[in-house]
Amino acid sequence: MNVPSHQSDNPVTGAEVSFSGLGLPPVLLHAVQKMGYARPTPIQHRAIPVLLEGRDLMATAVTGSGKTAAFLLPILNRLAGRPPGGPRALILAPTRELAGQILEHFRVLAAGTGLRGAAVYGGVSAGPQEQALRTGVDVLVATPGRLLDHLQHAYAKMDRLECLVLDEADRMLDMGFIPDIRRILGRLPVKRQTMLFSATLPVTIMELARRMLRDPVTIQIETQPAPARGITHRAYAVPTELKTRLLAEILRRETPRRVLAFTRTRHRANRLADFLANQGFGVARIHGSRSQSQRDEAMKGFRTGRYPVLVATDIAARGLDVTGLDLVVNFDVPGSAEDYIHRVGRTARADAVGCAYTLVAPDEEDGLRDVERGIGRKIYRERVAEFDYQQPAQGRFEVPLADRIAAIRARKSEDRARARAKAERRAQAGQRDRTGQGSQSKHQSQSERSGQNRTGGRVARRDRTTGGEEQPRQDRLSKRGETHPPPPPALARYVGRGPVAELIMSGQIPEQELRRGGVDRPFKHRK
Repeated sequence: MNVPSHQSDNPVTGAEVSFSGLGLPPVLLHAVQKMGYARPTPIQHRAIPVLLEGRDLMATAVTGSGKTAAFLLPILNRLAGRPPGGPRALILAPTRELAGQILEHFRVLAAGTGLRGAAVYGGVSAGPQEQALRTGVDVLVATPGRLLDHLQHAYAKMDRLECLVLDEADRMLDMGFIPDIRRILGRLPVKRQTMLFSATLPVTIMELARRMLRDPVTIQIETQPAPARGITHRAYAVPTELKTRLLAEILRRETPRRVLAFTRTRHRANRLADFLANQGFGVARIHGSRSQSQRDEAMKGFRTGRYPVLVATDIAARGLDVTGLDLVVNFDVPGSAEDYIHRVGRTARADAVGCAYTLVAPDEEDGLRDVERGIGRKIYRERVAEFDYQQPAQGRFEVPLADRIAAIRARKSEDRARARAKAERRAQAGQRDRTGQGSQSKHQSQSERSGQNRTGGRVARRDRTTGGEEQPRQDRLSKRGETHPPPPPALARYVGRGPVAELIMSGQIPEQELRRGGVDRPFKHRK
């Protein structure tokens, strides 16, 4: 495969040209202004002209470089004004969070074009997604697994597809999606424009590119991983048991508008969120144990300002895009320089500025030094003035894993004991039934209820005065010689037909009993 490189001796930084110089129509230029882009980022400046020409593209760019707009703007320019019908652009993303972010970008940029978009991913009901595909969308954003599920049905047709995008292809490789992607490629038209974006280009990604790209242009932007230039990095050395108090103190003093705090585990995310909530902060949380509806609610509240603080695990490190994120906090030191870059890359996006604070316990110093070597810069240590670093800890922040496992095992043991006791009770009851114990009384009660001795449609009952078998009401009344005034003819419409109705209409049930039983309306018309 011949892979030309779209580079020049004098690379353009993006500051030398505006979006208007890229050949975009006015409706998209207006949308770009709404997105807050003052000028093209390097990946946007170099990729958009290539894609507007209809060329295939393979690009490497770090997180936060503006690559989403780099492929969305040419797609919108190509599809706008064309007849609708079927997905004409497919964007594959590794996670539902990233898919949701891309769809939000699409909705802003496509606001004046009339194009429709939808997202297809797991963790939510497939019904609305099926309805969107049946109705027809222009741009479809999808995760590979859920898309394959839909492609098994006739309503998901890709025969009109013109553009295909693979975003964060290296992440899809890490998550094992490459076989799914190959199956998806087999269902797409061969004639299409294809774009592949990846932070790195391992051998497997290069092999995939050879299969799916035709004479592509290659663009490399900042191949050496590094955080965005607009980030202010700080590290705070603090004992593990005082991390929560120090973070709360920092938030009170600096009052950032939006804060994203990363923890190492879901358990620590829950504990930190609970602590900050008890301190009066509006907090949401997002991690692997939260349902999709809970994640959506957390992200909605975070974006609208209802929750100024979002606590997350690394599940949110990719695909999370919030405008105006002031501060990223590494509550735990990331495990690698790449993780650090992806975490702090949520702030200072698209030439903006932001802060990244890392809370470092004594046993995490080596990990932070590894991060510093990986990103090629020193992160300076600081202390919060007048904060008591010697104050005693109040309880444990994290319940040790062994204790949590023991508690889970104890609960399961209790559940099993209750289940065994319940099964034993059922077995004993069944044994009594089989041996005949208690069956006679049960049979007698059932016989009385089933009305084996019936006369005139009335069930025979015990006579409490004589102890004998009680006679049906009709016989009892006739033996006593009791008579009652005949009921009004209008009553027939209310009682219908049958033995009881005959008793009522023959006057053998007194009017007072009927009234007590709620049958009084016919008597109001008595003349």
